[in-house]
Amino acid sequence: MWGHIALFIIKYRGWLLGLIAAATVGMAWIAKDVEMTYDFAQVVSPKDPDMVYFQQFKKTFGEDGNILVVGMQDSSVYRLKQFQQYDELAENLVKVQGVSGVLGIPKLINIEKDTVNNRFVTAPVFKKPPTSQAQLDSLMGVVNSIEFYKGQVIAPRSGATLLAITLDPSFLNSNKRGAVMNKILDLTTKFEKDTGIKLHYAGLPYVRSTMTSKVSAEMKMFAGLMVLVMAVILYVFFRTWSAVVVPLLVVIIVMIWCVASIVLLGFKINLLTGLIPSILVVISVPNCTYLLSRYHYDYRKSGNQVLAMTRVVRKIGLITLVNNTTSAIGFFVFTFTDIAILYQFGLVATVNIFVAFAISFIMIPAVFTYLPGPSAKQLEHLDSKPLVGIVHFLDFIVLRRRRTIYLTAALLVGLAAIGISRIEAVSYMVDDLPKKSSVNEDLSFFEARFGGVMPLEFVVDTKQPKGLLKLPNLQKIDQFDKFLQAQPELSTPISMVTFLKAAKQAFYNGDPSFYKLPDNDDKNFILSYLANSQGQGKNSTSKLLKSFTDSTQQRARISVKIADIGSHKLDTLVNKRIEPAIKRIFSGTDMVVRRTGTTVIFTKGNEYVIGTLGESLLWAFGLVALVVVLVFRSFRTIFYALAPNVLTLTLTAGVMGYFGIALKPSTALIYVIALGIDGDNSIHLLAKFRQEMAIANRSVSEAITNTLSEAGTSMFYTSAVLFIGFSIYGFSEFGGTKALGVLMGASLLITNFSNLVFLPALLVTFERGGGWHTPKAALVHHYDENYHEEDDDVDQNLQRLSVERNKVIKTT
Repeated sequence: MWGHIALFIIKYRGWLLGLIAAATVGMAWIAKDVEMTYDFAQVVSPKDPDMVYFQQFKKTFGEDGNILVVGMQDSSVYRLKQFQQYDELAENLVKVQGVSGVLGIPKLINIEKDTVNNRFVTAPVFKKPPTSQAQLDSLMGVVNSIEFYKGQVIAPRSGATLLAITLDPSFLNSNKRGAVMNKILDLTTKFEKDTGIKLHYAGLPYVRSTMTSKVSAEMKMFAGLMVLVMAVILYVFFRTWSAVVVPLLVVIIVMIWCVASIVLLGFKINLLTGLIPSILVVISVPNCTYLLSRYHYDYRKSGNQVLAMTRVVRKIGLITLVNNTTSAIGFFVFTFTDIAILYQFGLVATVNIFVAFAISFIMIPAVFTYLPGPSAKQLEHLDSKPLVGIVHFLDFIVLRRRRTIYLTAALLVGLAAIGISRIEAVSYMVDDLPKKSSVNEDLSFFEARFGGVMPLEFVVDTKQPKGLLKLPNLQKIDQFDKFLQAQPELSTPISMVTFLKAAKQAFYNGDPSFYKLPDNDDKNFILSYLANSQGQGKNSTSKLLKSFTDSTQQRARISVKIADIGSHKLDTLVNKRIEPAIKRIFSGTDMVVRRTGTTVIFTKGNEYVIGTLGESLLWAFGLVALVVVLVFRSFRTIFYALAPNVLTLTLTAGVMGYFGIALKPSTALIYVIALGIDGDNSIHLLAKFRQEMAIANRSVSEAITNTLSEAGTSMFYTSAVLFIGFSIYGFSEFGGTKALGVLMGASLLITNFSNLVFLPALLVTFERGGGWHTPKAALVHHYDENYHEEDDDVDQNLQRLSVERNKVIKTT
């Protein structure tokens, strides 16, 4: 069958190449509409109780992760000219499309008592920009007397202040987000330039936008360097530019199709699907190098391009498809999960692995049978002394030093075990950016002055309608507020209690000493004033209060901001300090307190992904074993196929521990990629060994020697190209990119030992009886030097194609 496929491709190569070119242009047009998202909610199953509760929370109280904060600490902002520019900045920010609100000193709202109508009214502190320094100083005196804003807009100790910019959620995860962020940054940058006041930025919208742009820019740069380095290495190996340009062209085409498929499937590029292009390089390059090295090997024997390429496709077509299938299995298992981000990743990767297979197996035979045959100089790499020396060395230690191999493997596993014990599963909201980046410096600014900027929410359920109107319940919430405020990792909380304190201060004519919870004497007066404040616009006290209570006044929201302390410290803070405090404060009541918010979902999402990846890896092993049995019709082959995989994954995990790389979704995926690489090499070598063993009177040692000589060469080429290419990522300043380079480089080195040393040693040790003669039911059959003559139809088509090609050459 594969011979007929090869002949079909060669016969209709012009049409097929034209079809690929046209389809790629169409795919490129579709790919231009791709969007990026950093929606953490996708990481958690929609059926998870915490996720269900978070969605209910957002419906009741609104979004918690859509605020961008701009901070400053410069006393000159309180001078008249600079303050007028500050007021102008706030006013311009309000007008930006996608901004739904701005809170800062120029936009502060004060609560005032209306004794005529027995209600509270709200009014801006700065009804218009101040026109004199005396007027500004007077208004700042009013601002400083409003206790509610201390710790929220103004840092009490340092005097730092901030602008909190609320963004429309519909803009955050769309292609409009970039335009909104750019407009905001244009305005703030102009303010910095005009006033000389340094601004600091934080908040999830800013972090996500910055990570998207900076990581994307660096990934593009490193991708370009990787392509350049791979081009050089391919040229050094194959001594012809065609062997450089065509494989890289295959990679580029596959990338375009990959991005287009994301759009066609209705997905966006997220923190996992963004890794797929790197995965496709790992798939596409081996496909091309296997085909090219075997093509050169067979061309040197036959001197006929069509014949050589047909032989190549017949030899490794099925095995390469099986290899790609085993790689796809590692990702396909993710489609069985209900975690959106993993499902999308698994589906896109699976589809495009087979796209990569199809494009490489069409373009390589089609293009290289168009081009002139390789010259003698271009075939010299098959007899390269360094390569031949490596193959001879591998052959020697496999046949003569197996005990050394096993002892080395055992020693490496022991050392890896120590490294594995050092691995930590910890993640940060700002995880991949360099420690000295402006984002981390700005984050430190807010954490030192405001306690943090990452959202953390608590909901207090009194278990009865209007339960929040009962003073004992309010006192419990106030006690919990004070506990949260005392935690150094948290900002000053804001809740219904803080609103009631502000209302009491207003009731007593703005006296700061009355910023406290109403007591039995004034509670009813204050609540009646609040009840009479209905329908006074979006900034009315009652409307603002509704952001922190539900419609039945049964549940109250407590919002705090937390420093980016990492998932480990967050667990300690919540489970060792906050939860015990909740039990202590609310004991003896029916009130229930539950934590939620984007930070909680993000942390749980990492646990979900890592746990699912572990389960998926086990499923992948099982499915790969099933494929191996179907292909080789031998249960014993499962051991040979999976043993190198286990060794590679174990040693890669050890490297991860020694380099201090944390276990998180992006790094955990390396194991799936490593499984694909190692599985490809194992099956490739096993298939070649089986075919060698099927030749009459061939011993195990002869089969191993021939297998290492031919299949080993292709594997060495592939590993060398990928290792050098991915090693470039190790020089990145970004944690995730650097981890990709280090772990991919390590796994590529390790897979050479696993499959070119450890696996052949196992075969020599356990296959002395020659039990690898091919069963008739196996999909992998034997071949000999004249196997192409066994199929008369194929042979006749070969002759016809050769005649047609000669006519074309003479005509031209």
